[in-house]
Amino acid sequence: METKEFIFKGFKTNGFLMLFLHLIVFTAAIVACFVWGGVPLYVTGGVLIIVWLIFCGGYMELEPNEARAMVFFGQYRGTFKETGFYWVNPFYDKKKLSLRARNLDVEPIKVNDKVGNPILIGLVLVWKLRDTYKAMFEIDSQTMASASAPASNGKEVTLNAGNTVAGRMNAFENFVRVQSDAALRQVAGQYAYDDNEGEAGELTLRSGGEEINEQLERELNERLVMAGLEVVEARINYLAYAPEIAAVMLRRQQASAIIGAREKIVEGAVSMVHMALEKLEKDNVVELDEDKKAAMVSNLLVVLCADESAQPVLNTGTLNH
Repeated sequence: METKEFIFKGFKTNGFLMLFLHLIVFTAAIVACFVWGGVPLYVTGGVLIIVWLIFCGGYMELEPNEARAMVFFGQYRGTFKETGFYWVNPFYDKKKLSLRARNLDVEPIKVNDKVGNPILIGLVLVWKLRDTYKAMFEIDSQTMASASAPASNGKEVTLNAGNTVAGRMNAFENFVRVQSDAALRQVAGQYAYDDNEGEAGELTLRSGGEEINEQLERELNERLVMAGLEVVEARINYLAYAPEIAAVMLRRQQASAIIGAREKIVEGAVSMVHMALEKLEKDNVVELDEDKKAAMVSNLLVVLCADESAQPVLNTGTLNH
């Protein structure tokens, strides 16, 4: 995807070196104020202390898979991604962001499938931040990072978490959650729940597997590209009929399963009867006319296709009775 992010090229130096220099400045300020004395030295020491305090704001530390969006008085000056302890211009606003992968479990939502049946469908996805510029400046992450929490008096107070990395990442997660809901509804409405509802050979939500998941990933990435976010993997982890039709659909599934089982039983029974007749005729065990063959076929099919075991009955007469 097209990116507006670029690497920070401004001045930076080793944080430990600057820390050593700052200790020297602080020591000089203390000596000027409290050892040598005098109004000029007091002024000099005060100025050194103010400079020292300002310069302390230039330190920053970055761990692997972390970044800082560098903003200088409202202007984006690049993204800092080098790990370690550094010192930069203290007037930079160093907005910290996490580039690590995060999981999101989207609660099942009720949607209508292709044929209009209400179903419950949920998904789990892995997402990460790809473009720090878009994430910070293309969407209103500062406002979305605001949260409400109950105060001690029971009233809600607004907590502005827009300046913390946790607040920003939670804002991005909320954005991903809303877009995931929309993408899931879009994809689920294009397919039937199972083969009983769709046309023969048609892709369904139950049988789609990887194809449905890949389409869901594409749909999500199209929606999240504007925010500089990327979906690494998305999988449907919950699929069921809505409660109001679940009982009816369960009976239909049971009926379909029974019909399928009966078809297999009848197919096997017919092949066994055919084999028995051929064997009797081939080995000259007994000669059967068409009526006796029909009776034998009828009896064998009843025995083989019955739900319960057949009860033995002895014929004390002839074969004709």
